[in-house]
Amino acid sequence: MLDKFREFATRRRLRLSLLLLALLLSGYTLYLDHTVRAQFEGKRWALPARVYARPLELYPGVKLSPAQLTTELAMLDYRDAGEPQDSGSYRRQNDEFTIVTRPFVFWDGAQPVLSLRADFDGDRLSKLTDIKNDKPVTLARLDPLLIGGIYPAHNEDRVLVRLSEIPPNLINGLLAVEDRKFYSHHGIDPRGIARALFTTLRGGGVQGGSTLTQQLVKNFFLTPARTLRRKFTEMIMALLLEMHYSKGEILEAYANEIYLGQDGNRAIHGFGLASHFYFDQPLSRIDLPQAALLVGLVRGPSFYDPRHHPKRALARRNLVLQEMLDQHFITPAQFTAARSASLGVVEKAPKGTSLYPAFVELVHRQLRRDYHEEDLRSDGLQIFTTLDPPVQLAAERALTSRLTQLEKARHVPPHALEGAIVVTNTQSGEVQALVGGRDTRYEGFNRALDAQRSIGSLIKPAIYLTALEQPESYTLATLLDDSPLVWRAQGANDWTPRNYDLKFHGQVPLRTALAESYNVSSARLGLSLGVQNVIDTVHRLGVDRDLAPYASSLLGADSLSPMDVAQMYETLASGGFHVPLRAIREVMTADGQPLQHFPLSIKQVVEPAPAYLITSALQEVVREGTASGMSNYLSTDLHIAGKTGTTNDLRDSWFAGYTGDRLGVVWIGRDDNQPINMTGAGGAMTVWGAMMARLDPEPLVPPVPGNIEQVSIDPATGLRADDNCPSAVSLPFIRGSAPTATAPCAASSPGRSIKNWFQRLFE
Repeated sequence: MLDKFREFATRRRLRLSLLLLALLLSGYTLYLDHTVRAQFEGKRWALPARVYARPLELYPGVKLSPAQLTTELAMLDYRDAGEPQDSGSYRRQNDEFTIVTRPFVFWDGAQPVLSLRADFDGDRLSKLTDIKNDKPVTLARLDPLLIGGIYPAHNEDRVLVRLSEIPPNLINGLLAVEDRKFYSHHGIDPRGIARALFTTLRGGGVQGGSTLTQQLVKNFFLTPARTLRRKFTEMIMALLLEMHYSKGEILEAYANEIYLGQDGNRAIHGFGLASHFYFDQPLSRIDLPQAALLVGLVRGPSFYDPRHHPKRALARRNLVLQEMLDQHFITPAQFTAARSASLGVVEKAPKGTSLYPAFVELVHRQLRRDYHEEDLRSDGLQIFTTLDPPVQLAAERALTSRLTQLEKARHVPPHALEGAIVVTNTQSGEVQALVGGRDTRYEGFNRALDAQRSIGSLIKPAIYLTALEQPESYTLATLLDDSPLVWRAQGANDWTPRNYDLKFHGQVPLRTALAESYNVSSARLGLSLGVQNVIDTVHRLGVDRDLAPYASSLLGADSLSPMDVAQMYETLASGGFHVPLRAIREVMTADGQPLQHFPLSIKQVVEPAPAYLITSALQEVVREGTASGMSNYLSTDLHIAGKTGTTNDLRDSWFAGYTGDRLGVVWIGRDDNQPINMTGAGGAMTVWGAMMARLDPEPLVPPVPGNIEQVSIDPATGLRADDNCPSAVSLPFIRGSAPTATAPCAASSPGRSIKNWFQRLFE
């Protein structure tokens, strides 16, 4: 009786244990079911924002040389073909181009593949013709260069594709190699699991035996840990996935999730992106051997990397082809032709997450004003920017090459010098190029945006503009005092500014004081105007940072970034209009819908006449002043306006200048703030000149305001001159502000008239 009771109790405990286990398993299954549906039916993937450069627009009359177009096509990886037929190809015959463009969805609509003939006349595109119908084309765009992205935290990147866009050869290859029973099983393959379990129990480690569904579960939901618990969870979730979703949905998700390579710190996921990464073409256009290679990469993207291990990749691809033949997915003739084909991988080095990280960082910061960080990293936004690739290339090359030369010439330790460049369009404020440091691909400290350095004499135009806005007191001809100055302020040491040449120059014309960057006369002028008034002018010109209201601020003791300086000089270059610097033109959703337009914002902050006068004075800086060495790089016929900047102990070298179409700001220094033994003219100006020499700049010929008049002036006295004055110069004046008195050298001066009367009396 006691034995029967014990047997009953044991059976009861077993039933209760089984019931409890069943309840736990059911609860766990329900939890997994909720997880599967919640994640798979929501936003499955975090898509990075894609950042594009400006597209090159082609239209009759545009200033564009054949050499420049060739450079643009090369940067876009267009192929030089004998008879261009495929998109992304071209042919050049002297001054005539045949171009087959790539299709692209722009913010104002989709542009299909176009077959174009472009004819040039010198440095102008004279005619643009659609080859198919022989009709003129008024406007066409090349697809923009993808310059980077704003990626999720794990840096996954993918191009989503639909099942209908996946070539049948790729699907068949997957089935042949990875899961022959895909369309007959329900998520797991019992025979494969048994085989893997047998190998595991014999000490071979936790084995696979995974179906495509299980692989998707492992990659999409789980960690890569190889444990029996994870394998058990994987099988349950695979069954649940097959219960809720069709084979087509599972296959499409697998094609977009699978990891297929590494591009720097960017992970290549999905066949859609892998097709572009390895073959530079959309997935729908790959052929049989290319599809087999992609399938082969599933088993080990690093081990079979076709760029680093082409023999392994070739063997793996041919194995896939053999499996496809054995499974009757391809014919013997197809197998033979595909097996003899090359890998077909484009030979270009991985570019990482960004071609131009400093510029992309600027884009990212400007986007944060309007978008949440999570949206930028997951919604697949398409960002069309203002970056001009040839301008960016010219800036990078000028900086890197000149820094090496300057180190040798100035006996600076190798790689000690750093630099930054900002280039903008003078009228629109669009940032065309931005270089954050010597290593142009470095995704770290961005000196163009974040290096706060003393600006030295770059502040002086604000002093002189403040003066020229008072035409009743100051003109370009006004004589300034450049004699010794001692400034005393309560609670501070005496301030005694000195000129760079350690000399004093007495009475000097205002324009000369700026052209030669005299510190003493500039400081005395600023003090007479009021330091706060000068600082207010700097703020009006677009600088948002607080500046110290001290006398030393008049000579650039305050620190600004190159971007701050560019904003300040942009207002001068645009003729007195504050145009916020912008790096973004348009934003589109992942499916091509326009989301946001970034229009031009303009506010007049300086009247046209004073703005014209300060530009005239800055042209004098380049023509005859501290930047006269610019003539070694560019023609004086360009009438460039600019200003050199040098700081105490020669720690910083600056140049800010503008032509008819572009403004450029260059800074050179050391990160440890040690002296670099060069002035603005000896360092930054040479980088600026080398950069602009590559860009064929437009001459600077600002429009003359209606209230500006030209008057001949004697520089020595600042008075009116005529043909009798050998040193006379013609200067612009705001009407009514020019001196009325005549210089002694003029025929009409009172002194000269009396002298002539006495001469006639005794003749």
